Amino acid sequence: MNSQLLGRALGTAGPEALQRAELSRQLHAIEAAPEVGFDGQEARGGGDEDPQDEVYKRTVNDLRAHQAGVNCIAIDRMVSGGADATIKLWDLEDLENPSKRYINRPAAVVKKSPSAHQYGVTHLCFYPFDSLAFLSSSYDHKLNVYSTETMTVSATFDLDSVVYSHSLSSIADHLLVACATQQSAVRLVDLRSGASTHSLAGHHRAVLSVAWSPHEEYILASGSSDGTARLWDIRRSANNLGVLDLEDSVGIVGEDGLGKKARHREQGRAHTDAVNGVVWTDDGRYLVTAGHDERVRVWDMSSGANALSHFGPIIKNVHLSTLLPLLLPSHVAGPGQQIMFYPNQKEILMFDLFEGTLLKRLRIPGTSAAPNRGTAGQANVRSRTTSLAWRAGRVDLYSAHSDGAIRAWLSSTPEEVQFENDEAEVIEDAEDENRKRKREALDEIFRDLTKQKITFT
Repeated sequence: MNSQLLGRALGTAGPEALQRAELSRQLHAIEAAPEVGFDGQEARGGGDEDPQDEVYKRTVNDLRAHQAGVNCIAIDRMVSGGADATIKLWDLEDLENPSKRYINRPAAVVKKSPSAHQYGVTHLCFYPFDSLAFLSSSYDHKLNVYSTETMTVSATFDLDSVVYSHSLSSIADHLLVACATQQSAVRLVDLRSGASTHSLAGHHRAVLSVAWSPHEEYILASGSSDGTARLWDIRRSANNLGVLDLEDSVGIVGEDGLGKKARHREQGRAHTDAVNGVVWTDDGRYLVTAGHDERVRVWDMSSGANALSHFGPIIKNVHLSTLLPLLLPSHVAGPGQQIMFYPNQKEILMFDLFEGTLLKRLRIPGTSAAPNRGTAGQANVRSRTTSLAWRAGRVDLYSAHSDGAIRAWLSSTPEEVQFENDEAEVIEDAEDENRKRKREALDEIFRDLTKQKITFT
């Protein structure tokens, strides 16, 4: 960082380079915020805690945002969806000092009800053009639209099938919500007309994940439990553009090498097992898929070729629910680099997307000491990371977990890192001193015993 500041002072480095260097430093300094917790027991604003408050006396790792587990989170203002069918709204604006204890309580709660959801919430997303509205899907077959201000349901669509995830385009003029359901067809819901009858047929089993292209408003990607990842153009009568094939590292280039008169690929699988995660990079040039074969694959969307990025055997993915890798905005990582956070079982993995290099492992605090509770309405003993969300304009990461917790991962300053290192050294020195006293006490006892005369009769 000092070299960047010197370069800026000498005029050899521009402000963009300095900004990228600082963002990179902050990104690699992300750690668990041990003093930031989310407690879902009471619906009131967050803030500094009264020392007499029972919640304050508990550790942050004991707090639960949803008692039955958190299935998903989304950030504009943050909302979380639980396995208990509730949706909670959280205010992050007061969170400024990650080293100071801060317990966030929900600003509003949508409770389980026939008008909202009656089974676990599967996916949440904000309306791209207005954070005053968001959408939710659920195991109860419904897609709901909510007002963020009143937390009331504005519209409901019953799709007659479990809805695993949904996607709304951030650039399109149309208001089509693509829904991944237990049926083998992608369902399209038109928010403008209220129609939900149109579907895209091609998969042979349940669709688990869908994502609109951030660059082409009519292009959609989907992943299915049949192991295929398909591309669709909703303007065409034959919507299916073809499938991605894990064996193809060349792609379909057409007559001119740019796709002219290219044949559509109808055979092939993106993964050898179910595909439960589909995500685009923000420039639309690459698609990332995650599957039950415990692989993450990167696809060059100019040709549909497998980019052959390899992330090693560390990847875990066994649950049927949608599992979405988090791709950071390209300006955060810098030119030519893309950062991916992957929600692994008891940790969050930070990768270079194109190289497959593991950059950082964020261990989930307290997972080894999870309480043994497995009855209905209580935390899942086998805690796993279910969802990740990035707070735009900051270097803040939030994660949802099946044990009911929401955890914050914030960047530490060099001073904070140094302070933590010094504190760790002090604790280690104290432990060494304590061990030394115990050894001296044992040695003294041993010497006293050996000085005594022992008579055997």
